[in-house]
Amino acid sequence: MTSQLPGFFEGTGMPEPGWWEALWPDPAKVLRDVGVAPGMDVVDLCSGDGWFTFPLSRIARRVIAIDIDAALLEAAKVRITERGGAPNCTFVEADAYDIAKVVRHAVDHVFLANAFHGVPDKTRLAQAVHDILKPGGLFAVVSWYARPREETTVLGEPRGPATQLRMTPEQTIVSVEPGGLKFRNRVEVSPYHYGAVFERPR
Repeated sequence: MTSQLPGFFEGTGMPEPGWWEALWPDPAKVLRDVGVAPGMDVVDLCSGDGWFTFPLSRIARRVIAIDIDAALLEAAKVRITERGGAPNCTFVEADAYDIAKVVRHAVDHVFLANAFHGVPDKTRLAQAVHDILKPGGLFAVVSWYARPREETTVLGEPRGPATQLRMTPEQTIVSVEPGGLKFRNRVEVSPYHYGAVFERPR
């Protein structure tokens, strides 16, 4: 689901099997709630092992899954192949800041889950996203609420990034808007997560 950005999981990369299933039992609903709709061209940014990539491929017209970690991209390909494949999905190994170099045509939506807290220059990333969105296009940031890590338990264990890395919705808005995107709305997408949705002005 995400690149191994600093502070994501303490001491590990992706979680063990069953972790995402428990946290995100209905990933398609999360995607719809943050504005993904049929007919859209969507970038799954920091797509990781593909937990959201497959349901994205079932909603969107075209999906570009981008991650800096080649091993996670391979895991995503295996996950999607096991579920019947997704011919409308392209996998690209790239740094998130460089999305304009690999996304050649403007898209309708950029989806980023569980990674924004670990981005060193958040406004720079927001500007990069702005530059590949169509006017009126959406950027959805799904993040852990700024609650102590020991309070965000899944399958009986504390999960998510270190407490000090977590961001409030207000902090996310302050980081993204200078990149040229306008905050549109916030949705609750799990007991521990919010989705902040931004729009490129028309």
